[in-house]
Amino acid sequence: MNPPELIARDLTTEAADGYRLALRLIAPANPVHAVLVTSGTGFPMGFYDRFARHLAAKGAAVLLYDMRGIGGSRPDDLAALQMTYEDWGRLDMPAALEALVAAFPALEVSHVGHSVGGHFAGFMPNHVRIARHAFVAVGSGYWVDHFRSYNPIEIFFWWIYGPWSLARHGYIKGGGLWRGADLPRGVFLPWRRWCHDPRYFADRLGKTLQPNHFAEVTAPIRSWIFTDDPIANRKTAPRMLEVYPNAPGELVVRDPADYGVARIAHEGAFRRGLEPLWDEISDWLTDR
Repeated sequence: MNPPELIARDLTTEAADGYRLALRLIAPANPVHAVLVTSGTGFPMGFYDRFARHLAAKGAAVLLYDMRGIGGSRPDDLAALQMTYEDWGRLDMPAALEALVAAFPALEVSHVGHSVGGHFAGFMPNHVRIARHAFVAVGSGYWVDHFRSYNPIEIFFWWIYGPWSLARHGYIKGGGLWRGADLPRGVFLPWRRWCHDPRYFADRLGKTLQPNHFAEVTAPIRSWIFTDDPIANRKTAPRMLEVYPNAPGELVVRDPADYGVARIAHEGAFRRGLEPLWDEISDWLTDR
């Protein structure tokens, strides 16, 4: 049987504050459900294109998007961008969700959040439009709870490369020692602060990170983590489920060998060869 022909369109939308965001919609001619895919920190939407096409071939209308400051949503002068990390959850994620709902108003919407995409779902004022969340490699950023072998890399990034790059460029320069996309100052500084707090941002939710909706989220969450991921591990992943106290949460631990690959780590779940995992995620999103 031939796979369905897919339609891919690059679009833009405005967040509530007027900031323009780049989107990519990938869908078959007659989708039966819709999926919002939220990127991890520093990952442009193109990184998830193969995953999105796989879901679309199984009947989903899939929306990818770039957060402000990243990829197609990067301004010409990134150093001048005024924002803070949680703006991604308060402004950009809701805008992308509204764009998907507007395009397919009759379809149920699910969410796939990679890393920070799972962290920030509770900032979304329109989270009730999401039927369920598939978290992938979502764990607390507190560096002490990460693999010891990974700690020197983190300390170097937070206290040597990051400050040097801010001083030199006004933002975190990507593509070299930091392999992700260029990052705004307003992302790096709160991220570093939270990653040095044993509670990550959990205690701030009742204080400096108001308003938020974490306690209001009741859509089920299934969180996939991988045994070779130094960040989202058996200690840190449950802590991120705890910040959604009223959402039914389930942790799924997988080994790379389960899928016949040598490595998954923090970003590999969306690379070629992980199609069996993508099928697992797709099956759960559509299982009623």
